[in-house]
Amino acid sequence: MGEAPVRVTFYGARGSTPCAGAEFERFGGQTSCVVIEHGGIPIVLDLGTGFRTYGCALKAAGVTAVRAHVLLTHTHWDHVQGLPFFGPIIDSTTSLEIYGPGDCGQPFTDLMHEFMKPPFFPITPEELPAELVFHDFCDDDLGLGDAKVRACTVPHTSLTNGYRIDVHGVSLAFVPDHQEPIGAPDFVDERVLELCDGVDLLIHDAQFTPELLAERPDWGHCTVDYAVTVAKRAGVSRLALFHHDPGHDDATIDALVESARAAAADTPGLDVFAAARGLTVDLGIA
Repeated sequence: MGEAPVRVTFYGARGSTPCAGAEFERFGGQTSCVVIEHGGIPIVLDLGTGFRTYGCALKAAGVTAVRAHVLLTHTHWDHVQGLPFFGPIIDSTTSLEIYGPGDCGQPFTDLMHEFMKPPFFPITPEELPAELVFHDFCDDDLGLGDAKVRACTVPHTSLTNGYRIDVHGVSLAFVPDHQEPIGAPDFVDERVLELCDGVDLLIHDAQFTPELLAERPDWGHCTVDYAVTVAKRAGVSRLALFHHDPGHDDATIDALVESARAAAADTPGLDVFAAARGLTVDLGIA
């Protein structure tokens, strides 16, 4: 029998904070969450509010419990807030193995317990019916069934993982938060290039316009043009613009995609599009 195709579904593509309204409908207002299905245990990238949307999709398909591997980039709110609102988490047969980096001298497990406890949240992770297992994971390799995972720290405002996943002959990289180097627009960190080298799909931070970057030079994000620069330097096939600014409506993102495609026009074979809630990319089998 052949290997299963690799399907990548975006359940949340927004950055910083959720947003709502008709002007955000096409690209969605849920924050960072992407699910990779490859015929084995699904791999979830980040636990933003899109993780709740993933739970709703499972319920609509008649699934009330799930086993999943989670690769968390870092513990900023927009990447963790969906965890306690994931529908299957109230089923005792749900099991989540969650990997991510510590920070500020604290292990990853401690950080996940700090954000989810009274008075900030009514219950702790241990009070959830599901089994949650936290693993410190940073600058290392990991096997998850048929998938090979590499984590490297990438430039952001805090310790942050970027991920590369190789499975069934295809590859993708996930770098949702990436500080553009100010004053050196052609420089790309070697760790980022290592993760992204030749991948079939790069999901990359594209939150800022040049004007926003000038206003917020140390907020840990990058422009759409810099995302294209990373994709070109790494020789990727497809670039998904991700972590959309909460102030950017659908029309603004459309314009940014056109700008990115123009910047990529001198690189034949580089496909650029914007990640959107509900969008599925089938990487097939190489």
